[in-house]
Amino acid sequence: MEAVAKLNNVPTSPRKMRMVADMIRGERVNRALSILKFEPKDGASRLEKLLLSAIANWQAKNEDVRIEDADLYVKEIWVDGGRILKRLRPAPQGRAHRIRKRSNHVTLIVDSMVAVDDIVVEEPQDNE
Repeated sequence: MEAVAKLNNVPTSPRKMRMVADMIRGERVNRALSILKFEPKDGASRLEKLLLSAIANWQAKNEDVRIEDADLYVKEIWVDGGRILKRLRPAPQGRAHRIRKRSNHVTLIVDSMVAVDDIVVEEPQDNE
C-alpha cells in the first residue's frame, strides 16, 4: 500500500528542486534519507522532511506492520511549477526588467517492496 505526501509553494525554482528529486527517485527510504541529509543543495532539507512525512503517512495506514519489515522505497516523485511572483528591477535609462521568482509543488509517493499481506504480524501470546 502506498502513501502520498505533498509540499506546495516551495520558494525555489522547479529546475533546482528536480535536480535533488532525481537523486532519490527509486531509492530505498534509508538510502534516500542519507542522501538528502548530506546533500548541500537547498531543496534537500525540504525533501528530507517531505520524505519523513510520507513515511509517517504510510505508518498511519499500516499500523500493524513494522517499517523495517515493509522495505519501503520512493516509488514516485515529481516536481511541478508553482505560482510565479513577478517583480520589477530598475534598469538603465528609466526602463525596468521583469524578475520572475519561481516556486514549485513536490509530490512524493512511498510504497513497500513486499506486499503488506505477505508480512507476518506476530500477535502477543497468552502465557497460561
